[in-house]
Amino acid sequence: MLHITGRRQDGYHELQTVFQFIDFADQLVFERREDDSIIRHSADFPVPEDEDIIIRAARLLRTEYRRQENAAARGGSSDAALKKYGADITLKKNIPMGAGLGGGSSDAATTLVALNELWAMQFSIDELAAMGLSLGADVPVFIRGFAAFAEGIGEKLSPVSLPENWYLVLIPPVHVSTKEIFSHPELTRDCSAIKLCDLLRHEWRNVCTPVVAKSYPMVSQAIDIINNYSKARMSGTGASVFAGFDSKARAEEILQQIRLNPLTASWFSFVARGLNQSPLHGFLKTQVSG
Repeated sequence: MLHITGRRQDGYHELQTVFQFIDFADQLVFERREDDSIIRHSADFPVPEDEDIIIRAARLLRTEYRRQENAAARGGSSDAALKKYGADITLKKNIPMGAGLGGGSSDAATTLVALNELWAMQFSIDELAAMGLSLGADVPVFIRGFAAFAEGIGEKLSPVSLPENWYLVLIPPVHVSTKEIFSHPELTRDCSAIKLCDLLRHEWRNVCTPVVAKSYPMVSQAIDIINNYSKARMSGTGASVFAGFDSKARAEEILQQIRLNPLTASWFSFVARGLNQSPLHGFLKTQVSG
């Protein structure tokens, strides 16, 4: 769900939304370097390093640590600037860009959490979440790692427990501009606020769906196709469309039908399990090397 309850003077929207993880993700490997270089290794990833949220997250973490370490020296001698905080970061990009699945946000969160461990900086989860917010409104939920009801611009998080269904996800080959959708004149911005205690009693909807479906015909087609099998929903501002199923077998059965459909055969599609807790924190110790 994504409800917009108002618009702030700074242009950001006040919203209410629900985040749940899925067991489909990009893969990141972090290795410590002896120098101060932060280098990304990735095949066929078109984003320049200076614009990549992964690199920006790594540099932000290092800068904030050095700032705090220098401040702690209280004007005396400090070797903070002399310490080397470099890393080789290998990225295998599995989540399509612009899919509305939080791929970039989760990569940034993973970078902050992993390098905090690898570089032994000992920032708290709260401190990492605050850093993550400066990179994007969706980053804190991936740092904290629990399914959540989010308010504000997405940073005020309350844990929720949701059915861990199997999800069929269909992504048409279009890149939806989040900025375009949130500035659209037809976007609903006056939803009534929902209290957390009443969350499950309300009908959930994504107010961005009508605007995206109108502006991007392929997203509208994806919604119609999924609706033939189950209630279709859109993730964030799209382009991903998904539906939940009680069993993996049923979700995979529908997936095969979609892949046999001439219209959607070439579209990106997959089945994933819903998760109320991110695997990031549980597997951190085995995934980070150095």
